Amino acid sequence: MPEMLSPELIKLRDDCAKFATQHLLIHADQPAVDAQDQVRAAAKAAGLFAMTQPTAFGGSAAGQLALCVARETLAAANPPFMDSVFGPSPGVLGGVQEPLASSHLGPLIAGEKRSSFGFTEPDDAEPTRGVIEGDNVVITGQKSYVTGGADADFINALVRVEDRGPSMIVIDTHLPGVKIEKKFVSLDGSHHAAFSFTNVAVPTNQIIGEPGEGLPKAMRQIGDIRLLFAAQACGYMIWVLDLLNQHLKSADKSGSARGDKDVVRWHYSELRIQAFAARSMLYRTARLADQGENIVNEAMATKVFATEAVGVMVDRAIQLVGGTALVEDHPLAILYRKVRGWRLAEGATDVLKLNIGRGILELDKGRI
Repeated sequence: MPEMLSPELIKLRDDCAKFATQHLLIHADQPAVDAQDQVRAAAKAAGLFAMTQPTAFGGSAAGQLALCVARETLAAANPPFMDSVFGPSPGVLGGVQEPLASSHLGPLIAGEKRSSFGFTEPDDAEPTRGVIEGDNVVITGQKSYVTGGADADFINALVRVEDRGPSMIVIDTHLPGVKIEKKFVSLDGSHHAAFSFTNVAVPTNQIIGEPGEGLPKAMRQIGDIRLLFAAQACGYMIWVLDLLNQHLKSADKSGSARGDKDVVRWHYSELRIQAFAARSMLYRTARLADQGENIVNEAMATKVFATEAVGVMVDRAIQLVGGTALVEDHPLAILYRKVRGWRLAEGATDVLKLNIGRGILELDKGRI
């Protein structure tokens, strides 16, 4: 449970709450570039920036429970520029050997290079494929939804290598044959790109691990991101409930508290129940992860429940607050746009439910 924390995690929670107030909320009206630089500097001084980074590069490599505590607490303030608090994580590059450790992982951690993750192809496209020819793997295909791809120096892409199977390969975006087909912005304001690869020659030493080992590596990164979404979703639930608590205690035109009506209390209590369940799932799953258990099913279930619950909560809060919450710069309207995409990101809810069923019935995985 969120309440059953060690003294160290309680301190982390309290420090993150102070950080949100002192270093995030104060930047709400500042230019983004200046604010992001100030937030990163403050996060480094506070030790938060290094939590997502490996110890070999000066990071603290925090466990999943600590990261969930930090992310949930920061999101509970609904602050701007929260993405600038934590440093670049190694993702699928974690544990790579030379030359990738020096050519890509080190510069990524130092902020000298930007990475992106290429997993999804268009529905009507063949899987991205590669053929090993001498010292290169020649890659052809498409990736349709590369988050941050427009500004990336390289893409960690899932490629089906002939006779070897799915492999994670580092594709530098400056290489001949790499083309950005489209740049687009999603509902939450995040930037993405669609890429095509036409006979792109990538050195074989940029295959991460052994050829054919790509899918488990990709799924581990996706699993970590699913917990990130769930932790932030739980934090936003706390913020919404606090906002509703104040709103429902305030007086309406008749002078009575808005929360005096039974139907309003019913909706409010339903949201409290959803938040209680989501946070319980999040913290249990994070603890299982830190114990070294395979949490593929639990991470999917937590991501599904938390992202669906926060979507319902924000929608219901808009209904209870009324028309003012529909104005585009109202915090609830902004939050609605932010969380809506999470029900599709890193696996759509319906797909993940099917995968959970398969994990139980066919693979006998997880504790669900």
